[in-house]
Amino acid sequence: MIWILITIVVATATGIYAERRWPEGAGLGSRRGLLLILYFVLPPIVFFNLVHLEVDFAAGAGIGLGLVAAALLGLLAWAIAVPLMKLPAPTAGAVICCAILANTSYLGYPMVYALMGGDALTEAVLFDVVVSYLTLMLGAFAVGAAFGTKAGEGFRERLKSFFLRNPLIYAAILGLLAPSWMAPDLAVEISRVLVLLPLVVGFFAVGAILTEEQRAGLIKLPPRLHRPVAAVVVLRLLVAPSLLFVLTLPLTGVPPSYFLLAAMPTGLNSMIVGHAYGLELRIMAESIVYTTTIVVLGAAGWAILS
Repeated sequence: MIWILITIVVATATGIYAERRWPEGAGLGSRRGLLLILYFVLPPIVFFNLVHLEVDFAAGAGIGLGLVAAALLGLLAWAIAVPLMKLPAPTAGAVICCAILANTSYLGYPMVYALMGGDALTEAVLFDVVVSYLTLMLGAFAVGAAFGTKAGEGFRERLKSFFLRNPLIYAAILGLLAPSWMAPDLAVEISRVLVLLPLVVGFFAVGAILTEEQRAGLIKLPPRLHRPVAAVVVLRLLVAPSLLFVLTLPLTGVPPSYFLLAAMPTGLNSMIVGHAYGLELRIMAESIVYTTTIVVLGAAGWAILS
């Protein structure tokens, strides 16, 4: 866990330094890095982790309700961002993506292992692979196609953009159809090590983009907590786990690690989707900073008190 936290701090600080040292190249480089992650790193992670997927009844029911909770959360985020706040489309899309996408891998895995043990980690990986990836592939990419400035005009162009800029959905289909021999244990282990690469690139981009916005006079560092980001904090950290808890009340045997993953901060994949489709990256970076800080401080407090 401590190495994950150190990586987050170092990657973010490096992004801040790089943007100040090379203002013409750091922001552009970080955005290109996000696209490389989308097209060349995440697809094999999805593929190799889905080939061996096995689900029992309790875990399957919890996963199904996790997907329902994510859909309800997205609808609630839309209601807050569009009819209530009347945010511009790229900002509204950023709020919705940040609300539904959780950092279940980079922070969730080490936190589950540290607080609940190895058996709980196995259950957490299953929840992450199904719920988080489907929410990313179907939910977040659909939001990007609907609200982004780079998705084209009209329904046909945006639908086309959803399929053409969404390599993860094809990796998932192949992973579900492929025989087990196509995903040897070594490949699966390597794919899980690869999750550290999006962590480094993502938080570097967070630091670089926030510094870029500061240099342009659009924000101050640390970023202030304004309405769209406050909405993400409440939706991501309070509403998301509460929805899953309420939906699973009639069930017994739902792994407790599911609820911990549901309370994770905004995922770095939100910035990957945001850059691919033209959502407001500043809102996404600020949401990641605030939600991650709250969860990390909460985990540190829990560790000290226990």
